Amino acid sequence: MRILLITGISGSGKSVALNVIEDAGFYCVDNLPPSLLVDLVNTLEWEGVHNAAMAIDSRSAHLLNTVPDTLKRLRQLGHDVKLLFLTASSETLIARFSETRRSHPLSHHLQQQQLSSAPLSLTECIQKERELVAPLQDLGHVIDTSFLSANTLRNWIKDEIGVEQAPLIVMFESFAFKVGVPLDVDFVFDVRILPNPHYDLALRPLTGRDQPVIDFLEAQEMAQDLYKDLRQLIEKWLPAFKRDNRSYLTIGIGCTGGQHRSVYMVEKLAHHFQQSERVLIRHRQSHCG
Repeated sequence: MRILLITGISGSGKSVALNVIEDAGFYCVDNLPPSLLVDLVNTLEWEGVHNAAMAIDSRSAHLLNTVPDTLKRLRQLGHDVKLLFLTASSETLIARFSETRRSHPLSHHLQQQQLSSAPLSLTECIQKERELVAPLQDLGHVIDTSFLSANTLRNWIKDEIGVEQAPLIVMFESFAFKVGVPLDVDFVFDVRILPNPHYDLALRPLTGRDQPVIDFLEAQEMAQDLYKDLRQLIEKWLPAFKRDNRSYLTIGIGCTGGQHRSVYMVEKLAHHFQQSERVLIRHRQSHCG
């Protein structure tokens, strides 16, 4: 089994790293007491898991001295074990905790364990944690995240564990403005400027997926110009969204009733981008399927 152990200083990006690894298909466990590591690995191996990652933090301080022997034992059992130790400067950590307004995990933990008579300051917690996890720093690869954005760290972790970026899924979604703009869209385009098939009694009961409606809109020069402009805009900016480590890009296209024009444009754009991208289609209004 391939095993990744994530440890280090709180605020250095362990959660970001674990999320990236989980997205890569690893079975992940956060805040695992080191004493449970071997038993967990045995259980996962029995269940057929091939890739697993566990995060260990300073709240298991009294057990951290067992980690070197545990790693040795796992390797003797034939497992591929790697430890990543994340750290950052104290100034960076203080800024991150101040930004998120979260307390340091050790602040109340040490008091509960009767190792401190009062909650420690943030600076004291950081220093205490460095002392507690210092023995682990020499067991693996150290990553200093002081000058790394979360996005850069994600890319770095992917390179470190040899995982390729999962393909971006492009979702084209039609909707009715009279119902409301969907909350999950990244782009919203309004195609109500196009001639409305609703006013043709023969087309009114149909949708933008039906050939008579398609023929009607294909004959409109404005519809073709708008399609071309939307296609080129998406083609231009799609690489930037891929570099941003997104899993989904949702493009909402709306018309009055979400039945004719928006459905037509979604289907036409989706057909084009299906040639090169992973594409999903969703029509919000039930009559469009």
